[in-house]
Amino acid sequence: MKKALLLVSILSISVFSTACINNFAVQELNNKAKTSIEQGDYQSAIERLKSSIDLDDSIFESHYNLAVAYTQAEDYVNAIASYKKAIELKPDFADAYYSLAVAQESLATAIDAGEVEVTDDGQFAKAASIDTESDNAEEGITVENKLPEAALNAKKGLLNDASCNYDKYLELAPNADDADAVNTKIKALEEKINNPTVSADTPAPLLEVQ
Repeated sequence: MKKALLLVSILSISVFSTACINNFAVQELNNKAKTSIEQGDYQSAIERLKSSIDLDDSIFESHYNLAVAYTQAEDYVNAIASYKKAIELKPDFADAYYSLAVAQESLATAIDAGEVEVTDDGQFAKAASIDTESDNAEEGITVENKLPEAALNAKKGLLNDASCNYDKYLELAPNADDADAVNTKIKALEEKINNPTVSADTPAPLLEVQ
């Protein structure tokens, strides 16, 4: 998969402000994690945010920021789980649904590219390194054609969930500046869901997070 495929939309997802956190230790860990993310040290950010959650797992910002760190690290499985936890704690925060949709779409793209494998019981695993573009270009074979049924089903489910979460984002933020772009994205996802041969490689529109 081309690493820059969803880079624009991923980089537009920024960490959430921790100014309102009363627990000083949790706030300090979040602030250090924010610095680590800005420096590209995602693993340090992840470890700090996991420590923050160990101290207090009821703080939305910690779970959301952990999800952002996982997204930047291209660990979309854990990003999705963390966004869902953040949404449980703050279900009215529109940007969390957008960010979740980006992570789901990114995971679908990784499956499409053969970078992530799906087991028969629906678990995700990193695939062995492959050069799908050069290996298949001469033969006219796409990764999509070679995906097993479990992977195809997982990809379709992720794209469907992403579409639903973009919808939820618009429901909570109907006057968002990017509303038209997100509506266009939803229509593109519907085409991919209904036509499995369409590659899951269209980046999401920009989202400015305060």
